[in-house]
Amino acid sequence: MDRFSELRAFVDVVEAGSFSGAARETGQSRSSVNRLVIALEERLGVQLLHRTTRSVSTNSNGRALYERAKQILNDLEEVELSVTASQRVPVGKLRISAPHSFGDLDFSEIVTGFLKQHPQVEIEISFENRLIDPVTEGYDLVIRVAEPDEETVLVDHRIMTLDYLLCASPSYLREYGTPQTAECLKDHHGLSLLQSEQSGFWVLSGPDGPAKVKVRPVLRANTMDALLKAASEGLGIAVLPEYAIRSELEAGRLRQLLSDYQFPSRMLQVIYPPARHLSANVQAFTDFVSDWCKR
Repeated sequence: MDRFSELRAFVDVVEAGSFSGAARETGQSRSSVNRLVIALEERLGVQLLHRTTRSVSTNSNGRALYERAKQILNDLEEVELSVTASQRVPVGKLRISAPHSFGDLDFSEIVTGFLKQHPQVEIEISFENRLIDPVTEGYDLVIRVAEPDEETVLVDHRIMTLDYLLCASPSYLREYGTPQTAECLKDHHGLSLLQSEQSGFWVLSGPDGPAKVKVRPVLRANTMDALLKAASEGLGIAVLPEYAIRSELEAGRLRQLLSDYQFPSRMLQVIYPPARHLSANVQAFTDFVSDWCKR
């Protein structure tokens, strides 16, 4: 019996949560799916699933096999795509991981625009701040913000440099005053990202050299959107990427502070496993993000 068919049936059952669900999704009979999974268990000599009358779940052996089998089947699909004309047409599922800070800003616009251009693609997005390994966690690509000189063994597309600005609303500045030096920031209300190296201190460089200022965060959040709204509503001073606050600055809802000081820049990257370099989905999405950021 075809080993790949056994693995596909097993993965389908795990993702559907039942044999009948996997049969419906794949257009096979329930008995065929069941037979393939039983053959896999017999060949390996271990039980992979906990079975009940209504559902199934993986045991420890099944969970370990599922992760590896999923990757093997994804790699097989990539090989097949690389030698067919359909490889040039983005189609099917694209699994993406991105930081929380992108969840409420322009990323939704990027995804919407991409899907309008490529209606045969299905996107699945997970927003997480932790460092993601796309190989072990089954993502097609990961969007991340990293240090400019940070290296990775994965394929690394550097999309754009992110410049960070200090900003506050006119109403906040009227009430608390406008800081004239980095040292003045310690007396102000800070708005900071959670899990950021600058959540308790702001490191910046100015006319007198580098400065590290302790801030008093009145709000810490895991999305830039939350900090942007808080800053616009006069709750405090925030450090945010220029692209995220450009429209607020132009409309006068925010003002840039200490323009002769600079914060360390970061790099917006798209990374993915080397095995994905032939994927039409990954290539198309990477190109779309690059073009969008150049607008």
